[in-house]
Amino acid sequence: MIERLLDVAYDAIVQKGFAATSVEELVEAAGITKSGFFYHFKDKNDLARQLFERFLAEDEGIVATLADRARELSDDPLQSLLIFLNLYAQMMDDMETLHPGCMVATVTYQERLFDADMKQMNVDYLMRMRSRFRSWFEEIVQTSPPRSEVDLDALSDQLTVIVEGAIIYAKALRDLGLMGKQTRLFRNYVKLLFGA
Repeated sequence: MIERLLDVAYDAIVQKGFAATSVEELVEAAGITKSGFFYHFKDKNDLARQLFERFLAEDEGIVATLADRARELSDDPLQSLLIFLNLYAQMMDDMETLHPGCMVATVTYQERLFDADMKQMNVDYLMRMRSRFRSWFEEIVQTSPPRSEVDLDALSDQLTVIVEGAIIYAKALRDLGLMGKQTRLFRNYVKLLFGA
């Protein structure tokens, strides 16, 4: 029951926002009572926190799985990153429907509606993503120095920026292929930058 409620809440919050999503509509859509809601969550912010924790764990799990697979396929850090980016783009291509949105973007855009813990969870997640990719780029630089000067933190952030932006663009343009295309453009940039 809690997973169903989190699914319903995710769709509602990314579609119309946190403030516009009521507990009443969530319990009705999930087919539970209001007391059932408050049995699992102390309030709407507690629901948002648990939903965000689930979202971040799933997202990081996907990235970790694809990264592990890419590193299994190549010991070379540059080649493994290029494989990762290709796997990531293929995953996006295989989405059957438009991505409804991203909780990271939702929390960022509507941050005044969330408590300090939620905001910090968001920052911590983005810093973990930066760190993950920066470590990979640091490995790459050891064997394939970049063709031009590059800020590794900014380069590491660029993939997240592209994915978040692509979600918005894909939704606005109703273009399922846009997320994969944008990830492939980043992949091509990495190839050019490091001379693959």
